[in-house]
Amino acid sequence: RAKLKVIAGVLGLGYDALAQRERQRRNRRLFVIACAAMVGMVITSGLAVYALFQRNSAQRQTVRAEAEAETAHQTTNFLVDLFKISDPSEARGNSVTAREMLDKGAARINTGLAGQPVIQATLKDTLGTVYMGLGLYSEARPLLDGAVATRQQLKGTEPIVLADSFSHRGWLLMAQADYKGGERDYRQALKLLATQPNTPRAREARAKAQYGLGVVLGYEGRYAESRASLSAALSQQQKLYGDINEDSAATLKELADAVDQDGDLKSAIPLMQRAVALQRKLRGATPHPALAEAINDLASMLEDNNQYDQAEELFNEALAMMRRLYGSKHPYIATALTNLALLSMKKGDLGRSEATYREVLTMQRELLGDNHPDVAGTLSKIAFVQYERGNRRQGLATLQESLQLYQRLFPGDHPEVARIMNRVGFWLTLAGDYAAADRDLRTALDMRRRLLDKTHPDIAASLAHLAILEVATGKFAEAARTAHDAKEIYTAALSPTHWTTAVAAGAEGAALAGLGDFTQADKLLTSSDQILNKDPAALAAYRSLVRGYLEKLHREQKQHEVGGRRQIVAAQGQPQGR
Repeated sequence: RAKLKVIAGVLGLGYDALAQRERQRRNRRLFVIACAAMVGMVITSGLAVYALFQRNSAQRQTVRAEAEAETAHQTTNFLVDLFKISDPSEARGNSVTAREMLDKGAARINTGLAGQPVIQATLKDTLGTVYMGLGLYSEARPLLDGAVATRQQLKGTEPIVLADSFSHRGWLLMAQADYKGGERDYRQALKLLATQPNTPRAREARAKAQYGLGVVLGYEGRYAESRASLSAALSQQQKLYGDINEDSAATLKELADAVDQDGDLKSAIPLMQRAVALQRKLRGATPHPALAEAINDLASMLEDNNQYDQAEELFNEALAMMRRLYGSKHPYIATALTNLALLSMKKGDLGRSEATYREVLTMQRELLGDNHPDVAGTLSKIAFVQYERGNRRQGLATLQESLQLYQRLFPGDHPEVARIMNRVGFWLTLAGDYAAADRDLRTALDMRRRLLDKTHPDIAASLAHLAILEVATGKFAEAARTAHDAKEIYTAALSPTHWTTAVAAGAEGAALAGLGDFTQADKLLTSSDQILNKDPAALAAYRSLVRGYLEKLHREQKQHEVGGRRQIVAAQGQPQGR
């Protein structure tokens, strides 16, 4: 205070005013110090909380890493023990098969690891996937079911791990023709993965499930949805791995198949060629299932495009590779043989074709059971060969057996049901059973219109057969319109000179002949007859049908010419009027 009084006197200020200023300055300084202290306390507290969180996170990571290490350790020990044989008399060295070790391992999972459900689930998933890869679906099923059930029940199971189990079982269900079940599992996997952070592992699992969903949708005949799902999977995989990657190559192959099934063969072939080229880059000269499958599918597309020599070379390459990989008996071997049998039929070797199909049927029934779409498909192919060889009654009976099996497997709309029903209707037309033919043909056409785009070649196939029935029953105006629509679809989807286009053009020509337009009818029928006789892929029933139409037209033309001349002669003999 004395100091302030002296200063006040020097400055000529009042003491009270100067004291007030000093109090304000001191208060401001104390406030700044207090705020700084508070900030320091907040920062210190935040750092403490952050450190606590980090410590807890590190502890969780440590526990998780220890658990994963223990799982890996236990799994490794389990798999190593598979190679140990307790009884020295059982030791057979190299003669012990992988199948024997798998069976031994599968039997030990439930007994040897009863108190370790996490390890159990891991091994069930692993061994189930291996069984599935060997085509042993009935052995794989209880293991993959067990893996899913255990992981669902365990608290703390990572969603990505559970999603993997759903994806693995989804693929198995698809292989067993339970397409709805497979779709459910893949959608469940995607639902689980949608809640996960966008880590590389989650993105990989998501792409895998998206791929599986696309494949199973294709089997269900939902080709547009299949293409969308596979395109999404391919985009994800290319972002993850780049273009040269085995997952991207597999998805590209399935996308090409989906595009083909959706009726766009012209776009599908280049896609499949890219898939094969990519697989060759990845595999080199080493046989691999994915390479063999891509080669096989490219061969099928080239066959559909009438490139038979190239197709046969690729089919044989794929079959030789599959036999090296799988032995003599496997679902993939059956598929490869089926393709060769179809090619033999298209090339006119019907005896070889039927023998190969029957070999396939025996193999499929042993591997897949009697109630499987592959069995139904092979029955339909045997029926085709029987019919082409002239055994029409037996061929129709075999085809109806195939249709009944498809209808049991797919009670609603399905492309294969529609395809076989359409063929049954055509054969009933040729047999003269027009009422039954009309029922089957129209049912198949309606089903295809619900399933497919209006420009799909399968729609044209149904329209062509319906037009043939309408010609047979004298409905020429309806037949001309129906056949013309079929011809337009075939021309756009395939080509004007494809043999299936020629069938539709032949039906249109027959309808025009019935309407009296002989000139246009002759043009269409002559062209169709030439195309069908030139192309070995054209079925004998169609060649015979169009040839019959053409011969009938020529007879009617002659009768018309004779009738016209008689009318002229009669008119010339009449008295001329004024």
